[in-house]
Amino acid sequence: MFEVKLDDEEGRVRALERLEILDTEEDMAFENVATLVRQVLKVPMSGVSLIDRRRHWFKARRGIGVQEFERELSFCSRTIDQSGALLIPDARSDSLYADHPFVVGDPNIVCYAGVPLTTPDGYNIGSLCVMGTAPREFSSEEVDILSNFAKILIDSIELRQTASSDVLTGAMNRRAWMIQAKSELRRAARYKHPISLAIMDIDKFKSVNDTWGHPAGDIVIAGLANLTMDMVRESDLFGRLGGEEFALLMPETSPDQAEALAERIRSSFEALTIDINKGTSISCTVSIGVTPVGGEDDTLEQMLERADQALYRAKKGGRNRVVFSNE
Repeated sequence: MFEVKLDDEEGRVRALERLEILDTEEDMAFENVATLVRQVLKVPMSGVSLIDRRRHWFKARRGIGVQEFERELSFCSRTIDQSGALLIPDARSDSLYADHPFVVGDPNIVCYAGVPLTTPDGYNIGSLCVMGTAPREFSSEEVDILSNFAKILIDSIELRQTASSDVLTGAMNRRAWMIQAKSELRRAARYKHPISLAIMDIDKFKSVNDTWGHPAGDIVIAGLANLTMDMVRESDLFGRLGGEEFALLMPETSPDQAEALAERIRSSFEALTIDINKGTSISCTVSIGVTPVGGEDDTLEQMLERADQALYRAKKGGRNRVVFSNE
């Protein structure tokens, strides 16, 4: 059983953003769950809520007119601050909610039950909740029903994430990486935070395949991926662009920090002994091109182009090196 991380708000928000489900179109998996819990628990209102840094947004809702509002007004914001269910039998007699605008006015919430939507890495990204306009004590069986539906939602999200992973390495595949990298770049521009990009390519990889075969090449690719994933932070975005080429987007990372991390990856991979067969080990090297964000209007495509040019210079300069783009 994983530990729920209740004291890492930054990590929680990043976990939500990486799922790429905020502000997305209607999804029948979520819609069906909202409908079912409303029917099973016989309540007038139900919702699948996602809690952003400053707002509450319903991915699906039944019996509720508004789709989003300020987080400080959210019952579910309190739900995600704990590991279990939040139960409010009568909000009118609860000092925290007696004067709440959603209690004294539309939609006139009186009772509430919500369970967190907890990701496998332990972050509460939102909640599955039901609400009524009359006092009600929710039973443990009813809470179990909510919890089971919440697990279904998280499993659905995880299946989509699995479809976004590269089978060989466990890194994000190209499509998923591009989507999430663009989102992270927009976030960096919005908050004017530093962000850097590295592209890495295994040196003389064709000769590995030609000499030892493609299964050995796969082991080498996985070796670089595993090494890199062990060295980067949870907030970094690491993806396989194709073949032996990988991309690493580093939020909250200055140019000097990005170059230093790239150098640690390069030197660690050079020192790595890779077992490609029983009794056979080889060593390989990697070339890396690094670039910082060029400004608020910089695009991911432009950053990839600069990093790729730096990578080209690293290859031309003799391989097994890090080249930084100052353009």
